[in-house]
Amino acid sequence: MMRILWAVAAALLLALLIVICVHRGWGAAALCVVFGVLPDLALIGAFGGRGRLKPERVGLYNLLHAMPLALGAAALGGLLGALGVDAWMLVVAGVAWVVHIAVDRACGYGLRASDGAILPVSA
Repeated sequence: MMRILWAVAAALLLALLIVICVHRGWGAAALCVVFGVLPDLALIGAFGGRGRLKPERVGLYNLLHAMPLALGAAALGGLLGALGVDAWMLVVAGVAWVVHIAVDRACGYGLRASDGAILPVSA
């Protein structure tokens, strides 16, 4: 059930990003691509075998796949926007990051254990 909820959240937030990109243009689309891919940069050269990450790379992977950071970026952008600061880029970056994490969770990929194994997302 949790994976279905993650998929629904990802779909709804992706729809929101599409609306924002149509309104804001190519700059917003570029931010979506960058922050949609950014969390997986931790995977470059990080595999140690049999789908496990090298233990020294687990911390970076888990940091970049932590929902509080992504939500925090989007919320900070929203807060700054409410205060009159033009911070839409921070909102877009945060939401794109959240979408990446939500898609991972919907596919069953959670954070990593200290030995690099995937921690499953509860069903």
